[in-house]
Amino acid sequence: MTNQPRQTPHRLNASKRSQITSFLAMDVFSAAGLRERAGESILHLEVGEPGGVAPERIRQAAIRALEAGRIGYTEALGLPALRARIAQHYHDTYGVEVTPNRVAVTTGSSGGFILSFLALFDVGARVAIAAPGYPAYRNILEALGIEVVSLETTVASRHVVTADMLARAHAENPLDGVLLMSPGNPSGTMMTTDDLRDVAAFCDGAGVAFISDEIYHGLTYERAADTALTFSDDAIVVNSFSKYYCMTGWRVGWLILPEALVRPVERLQQSLSISVPTLSQIAAIAAFDATAELDLIKQTYATSRAHLLDALPRIGLGNFHPVDGAFYVYVDVGRFTNDSVAFCNRMLAETGVAATPGIDFDRDRGHRTMRLSFAGAPSDVQQAVTRLGDWLKP
Repeated sequence: MTNQPRQTPHRLNASKRSQITSFLAMDVFSAAGLRERAGESILHLEVGEPGGVAPERIRQAAIRALEAGRIGYTEALGLPALRARIAQHYHDTYGVEVTPNRVAVTTGSSGGFILSFLALFDVGARVAIAAPGYPAYRNILEALGIEVVSLETTVASRHVVTADMLARAHAENPLDGVLLMSPGNPSGTMMTTDDLRDVAAFCDGAGVAFISDEIYHGLTYERAADTALTFSDDAIVVNSFSKYYCMTGWRVGWLILPEALVRPVERLQQSLSISVPTLSQIAAIAAFDATAELDLIKQTYATSRAHLLDALPRIGLGNFHPVDGAFYVYVDVGRFTNDSVAFCNRMLAETGVAATPGIDFDRDRGHRTMRLSFAGAPSDVQQAVTRLGDWLKP
């Protein structure tokens, strides 16, 4: 028997589409978790996850479903009862009529982005997003071969994208779509009613797809948020049960679609995930009747927001975007650093306060900013401010 030469094992190479930027908020979350497990006292202001548990009504609905027996697939677009309840929500909350057949239930808002991007855009399409903005937008778009057009917001526009900004970008090089969030992440800043109306009108007139991320609706402090559906039947709305409804780990969200996109999204969902987890869908139906408990949770955010708006200027962190909604403060730290990643790493190591560096949200200007989340317990937020105040003293 002759000895055969040993074959060199084939080395697998990751795809080019997978070479996206990491989601730094999750990297900080992991680093903070390591320190916490080692016994350090960590205050988590890095992730946008509600500190409250899902209300009792939601949990009991899931328990009853489990006790009833088999949990199987649903139709690809979701349980008819949930789709109908979401449609009713638009009538009750915004006075907008949405038929249940335009509703698609998704695996959180993340699943909604993937489905809407695939249904709307081909490789090479150009889609505008705000900077600063949610980093997963850019990462998903780039993974799908879609060109991202960053629109830098400024104080002059109150840090939101306007129709004029879109018109200029479209005239320079035509856009295929725009994705905007109000209230925003990382800032919580909201578009005015007029700004949202003008953006919707521009998109309808220019033939640009308008995706409106409304995941932080329900979490506003001075006025209610507007839905893009008030101004356009062609807008694609993304929402989720993760934030206001405190159901992050349940991974259930929804899309409101124009009629022309319903069947394309259904076909995509059939093959990408078959359906959203049934147990989460059943629980989500009950979420709409849990507003009394959810509004009590929201009040804890309001308490923390008030404390931060008062206390941050006193410790040298008084330059931040308008905090109209959500549970974030996007803070300028330029007086202390020109490297927000190093600053946040050092802050975590020396104070036990975890925050997300602004470079996660704005590749060009984020080296001078960081995001603080006040979604946790007010006592944690207050303690974090005390630690930061002591740390930042000259």
